[in-house]
Amino acid sequence: MANILVTTTPHVDGRPIQQYLGIVTGEAILGANIFRDFFAGVRDIVGGRSGAYEAELRKAREIAIQEMTDYAASVGANAVVGVDIDYETIQINNGGTMLMVSASGTAVRV
Repeated sequence: MANILVTTTPHVDGRPIQQYLGIVTGEAILGANIFRDFFAGVRDIVGGRSGAYEAELRKAREIAIQEMTDYAASVGANAVVGVDIDYETIQINNGGTMLMVSASGTAVRV
């Protein structure tokens, strides 16, 4: 795992950006079964929250960020600034739904 600083801010305090290396992204897609499994496991819901569903989202977010930082390291960056994490649903041909988690930012050298 690359040691890449990740921040949602456009800069890193006290560390001037020396070089901009471009936009980097990472994606993770939760399979169509996650929604079926989620509804089958409604008993896991406590206080309006589902621990299992939240764990899957957390795992997908971590994968997306890891892919993004790996990409940043491959272009010579030691930081990613302006990071945005987005969640989108994708309709697939058989009528199912998948969830995509994407992370994007600007790879830089500080």
